[in-house]
Amino acid sequence: MEEDEEEDYMSDSFIKQDVRPGLPMVRRMKEAIQREEKQKEANEKNRQKSIKEEEKERRELVLKSALGNENRGFALLQKMGYKSGQALGRSGEGIVEPIPLSIKTGRSGLGHEEFKKRKAEEKLENYRQKLHMKKKANEQAADQFRIRFKNKQEEHKMEGDLRKSQRACQQLDMQKDIDVPKEIWFWIEPEEEEKKDEEEKEGECTSSDFSVSEKLQILTAYLREEHFYCIWCGITYEDSEDLSSNCPGDSAADHD
Repeated sequence: MEEDEEEDYMSDSFIKQDVRPGLPMVRRMKEAIQREEKQKEANEKNRQKSIKEEEKERRELVLKSALGNENRGFALLQKMGYKSGQALGRSGEGIVEPIPLSIKTGRSGLGHEEFKKRKAEEKLENYRQKLHMKKKANEQAADQFRIRFKNKQEEHKMEGDLRKSQRACQQLDMQKDIDVPKEIWFWIEPEEEEKKDEEEKEGECTSSDFSVSEKLQILTAYLREEHFYCIWCGITYEDSEDLSSNCPGDSAADHD
């Protein structure tokens, strides 16, 4: 075959060629990364070490090497019978290796690290106390809210019981031809009376300054004594004896 003859497209050399798209780009990227890594290694080797790094390397080299006879302290120990690798002490219960060095590289004074540690612990303890106090305050606020809500519910219930007692008192009084209530608040006041002049109300010294619970207690006692009526039972008894023997009590708690 002639040298300038075209390559056979069905030959093994042509078929085994890697013709995947983008392969040359991947190969160039890998070569660039390898060149960059080699350059970093060369720069690291050629970089001049600092004084601290040289001191550290010399110190580690010395600490790794065992003491020799040129060391005076080691020589004195050998004269007293010490052998290399032997524990200190007459009975051999002492240390084998020398006490490790604690190298201080910073400029802070002695005890500064302990001071920082103590300050950090105090700060953490203060933070925990603040969290505890905040939690306690939230619990107290929740308890106070529940108490206020319960008191408000009880107050609304007493106001409803008072209106019920006022209507019953007004009805029973009228049945006995009583035109004027014993106390002005014993009956439910009509709207026109509620719109009276405030100055006249302030000038009157009446028992309307009582609280809702006090009014309910007074009115309940009046209904029982005057009409033998129990607001909680909803029954008018024949007389006081019938009331005392058949009625559980003169409060809502007695009828629960």
